[in-house]
Amino acid sequence: MAHYVIGDVQGCFEELLDLTKLIEFSSINDRLIFAGDLVNRGPQSLEVLDFCLKNKNAVSGVLGNHDFYLLYLLQHGGEDSSLNKIINSSNTEEYFNWLSALPLVKNIEIKNNIFWIVHAGIPPFWKPSIAYQYSQEIEDQLKNNSKELLENIWGDHPSSWQDSYQGLERYRCIINHLTRMRYLNNDNSLNLKKKDLLPSKELSPWFNLLEEDSLAPNEYIVFGHWASLNGQTNIKNIIGLDTGCVWGGSLTALRLEDMKIFSVQKK
Repeated sequence: MAHYVIGDVQGCFEELLDLTKLIEFSSINDRLIFAGDLVNRGPQSLEVLDFCLKNKNAVSGVLGNHDFYLLYLLQHGGEDSSLNKIINSSNTEEYFNWLSALPLVKNIEIKNNIFWIVHAGIPPFWKPSIAYQYSQEIEDQLKNNSKELLENIWGDHPSSWQDSYQGLERYRCIINHLTRMRYLNNDNSLNLKKKDLLPSKELSPWFNLLEEDSLAPNEYIVFGHWASLNGQTNIKNIIGLDTGCVWGGSLTALRLEDMKIFSVQKK
């Protein structure tokens, strides 16, 4: 059995099929873990979700910010040109139930290695195990209080984490860190505006602020979300997998057993 983590698909279904052919994916013997943002912007988000449901015994993943957006539209209404086929389908309940059951942080242990899979990353002031606990808080809310949660998670504030946060303010802050984070300010607060890679004295990529002992030698953080990185963090155990397929780049998978990278180019 092989485990493959796949970067942001964002509705690029043809490239997903090409990637599964390249890795010789077997729904019986292999497992696919999507690093969030399965849908939106690309042309075939409906087909991507249908693929996941067809192979649901072999497919899992984590939620990305665009997946949360679809969950909101499915529950509260609205339109989006790249998501309308899903919104107007007869299978919306099944799509909602499958997506909303995904965590924000997934933990997998393979060959004595520990992989923390998350869409945007894990901020340096949270240990991965703490981020995993916070993910479970959101899972519980999606299961038991999804309508209120999805109606109130939007916005950039609070931008600084405090353990004392409660309720919707706490949940919004957790979701923003785990699904939207790229840069942190010098005071460790979120900056959700900057996406490019131009140097800044006031901002740092979240992974550059990790302490040396933040991760054990056998621990890895695997994430998506940041297409302009093209997967490059220059840190051995911080692995980016969003290589910008929807923007004309490629779709990338990481095989966890041997850390081999597979990519297919956007058609």
